[in-house]
This record gives sequence, structure tokens and C-alpha cells, in this order.
Amino acid sequence: MNTLHAFDLDIPPLGAQALPAATDHAFQALRWAELIGPHAIEEIRALSPLPSTNAGWVEAYLHLGRAARAADRQFDAAIYERAAQFFMAGDDPRRLPTRHRFVRTMQHLFALSPVRVSCDGADLPAYDLPAQGLAPGEEPRSTWVLFGGFDSYIEEWFPLLAAIAQRGHRVIAFEGPGQGEVLEEQRVPLTVEWERPVSAVLDHFGLQEVTLVGLSLGGELVIRAAAFEPRAARVVAWDVMDDFLDVAMRQAAPVPSRLGRALVGMPGGLVNRLLALAGRHSVVQWGLEQGMRVTGTDSPAQFLRFAGRLHTREVSAQVRGDVLLLAGAQDHYVPLAQLPRQVRTLTGARSVTTRVFTAAEGCASHCQVGNLGLAVRTILAWEEPLLSGVGPGH
Repeated sequence: MNTLHAFDLDIPPLGAQALPAATDHAFQALRWAELIGPHAIEEIRALSPLPSTNAGWVEAYLHLGRAARAADRQFDAAIYERAAQFFMAGDDPRRLPTRHRFVRTMQHLFALSPVRVSCDGADLPAYDLPAQGLAPGEEPRSTWVLFGGFDSYIEEWFPLLAAIAQRGHRVIAFEGPGQGEVLEEQRVPLTVEWERPVSAVLDHFGLQEVTLVGLSLGGELVIRAAAFEPRAARVVAWDVMDDFLDVAMRQAAPVPSRLGRALVGMPGGLVNRLLALAGRHSVVQWGLEQGMRVTGTDSPAQFLRFAGRLHTREVSAQVRGDVLLLAGAQDHYVPLAQLPRQVRTLTGARSVTTRVFTAAEGCASHCQVGNLGLAVRTILAWEEPLLSGVGPGH
């Protein structure tokens, strides 16, 4: 594994750098810039004028990607191209070629190739990063099994995964149904039963005791998987998410949770018409279309009904391991109220630890974008005493 582009976990936080853009566009810009480095913020700021639509951002990121490739900054170019591809419509003919270029570049730069894990007719790509810096015969500190969320590609996380491996931990990262290659190439949509891909990966690699980490929507999926998979000794929701419908409704039609649930229960035609009004905003329309692609549903109403099945309240009590719940104080996707609600339902866990990140720390937003190093250091510090048998649940 080539770790030339591994993320430096100890660098000063990039923080919530101000960009005169809509909240979600600014968040996404910070997400990509943090991987590239502070100079990316300046490159994005130099765009004039800053785009105001998804289509505008696609062109802007492709422009930055071309400039980076011309300067032989292959890593920067790959991230910019992924940023562009993220906002492309599902039927955009540039979508798959841009995806392929991004994946090939990341695999080349990090010298990683996926292992194929069979699961319910799909072939899940899984990357196995060996622990670094160990003495001869020394075992890894732990094994992390990690996956992303709603629309992430696991290759985006190579810089973070390489940094964790450098700290002496084996990292196995995979894409499941509804994610990355499994969705884009194999057309396999998201499944509620996330324990199935997790168990398939654990079986394939012969793992017995792991730190199971789920990012973004993975914060819901990881609790679901751990409820049915006893080999998940340590469970990290990065970030907490106990109810995806709350998150989806917050973006599509920002109404109180109870009203949102009532809306989903209405006849599908009416729901679709109401959401069409909200969908006049390009970001909302894009989100609904993305939701239907990921879940394999045919209408906004069907997507929201699927989203209503992605919750943890019915299974949380079955989790038996040690649990770490991360949250951003100003997460514009996940309401902070989901954190105490998730804690209350983890009644069978060996221990439950929570951590809320603030604006002062530079990472109050979703998944601690702005200070990813602090998030990873927090997980490592929480895990260390558990590995020694002296943690809160031991």
C-alpha cells in the first residue's frame, strides 16, 4: 500500500471555511477540499462567480480537475473529478467515465486493489489495508471494518484509511448494496438488512472481533448490523443516525418529524405532487432523484417509504458491544436530537460513549468535515482502553 497521500491526522483543522454558497454546496466543497489540502479552498474561492446550481458546480469541479491533471497533481484531480461526478444527474453520460477515472487513479495512487466478497448475488468490493509500523511478529492493534453511507464511494476514504493503518490498525473497507460499484456497475440497490453484507465480509476474511465503523447513513446501518452480528465488539456511528426518514424529510420538505411521517403515510400520488413543489429547488430535486437511484424505487413517495424503514429503534437493544456515537453540533443533515434518542435505546450495549463536536473545534458539521483528524483521533482514543480490557464496559 502506497501511503504517499495518507491524511495527516495531526494537522490543524481546515475548519468551516466560509464560502459564499448555499449550505450544502459549501459543505460539499469543504468535504473535498479537506482531502486535497488548504490550497483547494483558495482554488474554489477563485472561481468567479461561484456556481449556484448543481450543474454549475459540475462544470467548476471538472475545470479544477483538468487544471490539476495538467499540473500533474493526480490526487487533486481525482478528488475534483469525484466532486463533479457527485453532483451529476444519474443519466449524465459523463457520470460513469468520470467515476472510472476517479477509481482507477485512487487505486493506482494507493496501490490498492479490491477483493471480491459474494453477498446475495452481488460482488462487494473490499479493500484490505494492512497495519503499518509493526515490529516483526507483532499483531495489529485492532481490525477496523468500515463502510460509507448513502452515496459515498469507499475510494474517497483511502487517505483516512491509510492514516489509520499507519497507526497500527488493519482496515478492511467495503461497499455494500446501494453504494459505489455495487450500485453504479451492478445495479444492486440499498438494503435495510445491513447485517448481511457485514457478515459476508467478516466471513470472507475470517474475522472474529472487530471495530465496526459506519459513516454518515452508515451510522444507522452500523447499529442495525451490530444488533445481529456479535463479532462487532466495538461499534462506531460516525455520525449518529437513528432515523433516516427524519434526515430525508429535513432536506426534501423541512417540516416537524410528526408531520413528515404523516406525509409519508398519504397516498403516493399526493406525496409525489407535494414533493414536486419542493423539488423546484435543484438541490432537493437532485436529492430525491439520488434517493430513488440508491434505493431502487420509482417515485419520491416510494423513496420516502423506504427511508422510513431505515431506523434503529426496533433493534438497538440487541447491540451487545461497546458503542461510540459521534455527532456534530451544527449538522445540517442529522438533527442533534437523534443522539440522546439513540443512547436511550442502546439498553443492551456493554458501554455507550458520546462525543459532540463543536464549531470551535472546526468540525460541528456532518461527519466532522473540517477536522477529520480530530474525529479519527477520538475514535482511536476511545478504542485504546477497550483493547486493553480496561474500558468502560470491562
